Amino acid sequence: MEIREITDKYIWEKFISESSPQSLFQSWNWGETIKKFQISILRLRSGQELKMKNLWRLGLYEKGKLIGIAQVQKVVARRGTFLHIRHGPIFKVWTKKYLNFLLDFLRQLSREQKVSFIRISPLIENSDKNKAFFQNLGFIDAPIHRMDGEYCWVLDIDRDESTILSGMRKTTRYLIRQAQKMNVEIVKSKNSKDLDEFITLYEHTAARHHFVKHKGIIEEFNRLMDDNQILLFKGYYQKKLLAGALIVFYNHQAIYHHSASEEGKIPVNYLLQWEAVKEAKKRGKTLYNFWGIAPEGNNRHPWRGLTLFKKGFGGRMIEYLHAKDLPLSTSYCATYLVEWFRKVLKGY
Repeated sequence: MEIREITDKYIWEKFISESSPQSLFQSWNWGETIKKFQISILRLRSGQELKMKNLWRLGLYEKGKLIGIAQVQKVVARRGTFLHIRHGPIFKVWTKKYLNFLLDFLRQLSREQKVSFIRISPLIENSDKNKAFFQNLGFIDAPIHRMDGEYCWVLDIDRDESTILSGMRKTTRYLIRQAQKMNVEIVKSKNSKDLDEFITLYEHTAARHHFVKHKGIIEEFNRLMDDNQILLFKGYYQKKLLAGALIVFYNHQAIYHHSASEEGKIPVNYLLQWEAVKEAKKRGKTLYNFWGIAPEGNNRHPWRGLTLFKKGFGGRMIEYLHAKDLPLSTSYCATYLVEWFRKVLKGY
């Protein structure tokens, strides 16, 4: 076996499509977004463009055949520096032999990059068997909440519109029709200039709900738009922007990725989601992914209201394995405590 970097986008995307098509954060374009955003940050901090490698696209080969990939990001944060594989690694077949071979390479890379731990979050089943598999290799549960769509709500949309509507909660159907009667306008845009209004609304929403803003929205939009993988939806009532969402289209699914809205009684968000579902159907997608929801039984969870909204459209829950950490030094203890405390404090 050997590990070498992959520089061919077609080879990379073909492997994801065949082995784990839902793994958005392993996608080539997501990696390009990370690289561009990091360069922008370095330029702002230093006044010049510093080329510092922070992303590796690794291919695991056995007898010359590609059997696994891992898009590895170096994360430098106040809470700690680590290697992160979001939605990965991806293997054709999960075996201890393959993962151990990759981990040996990552341990060496970790020493070179002076990181204190490795974090992975593969989109595989959250089963006792998979939990034991990682525990036996020295991994522990990451102290963060269930992010990156580990615990999500999805809607099968490979059916006609009337069937999808009939599977919704009665109140949700009513509010979609109510928004239509009120002449709520949903505008779709591929123009990055239209992001300004959305980002302003997004910042207000983040302040109101006390969540951490995603800082690379413009870079993300521009990169994904190159392959027609993203669309901005904006909802207006009487010419005032009340809601917005960025919907990502990747492989077989559409993903409700970033959103923002004003508080009020106008049901703009319901019609916006319905228009996004119809757009996904038009593009031939079979799944609409509403992304993260609150776990059952946690009444303090900050997503509980959003979860009720998402479930109203009908669908089903998917639960992937929780993110795992492989500590490499004692400094990981400080990171663990900081992240655990943040999670508890915010009600996750």
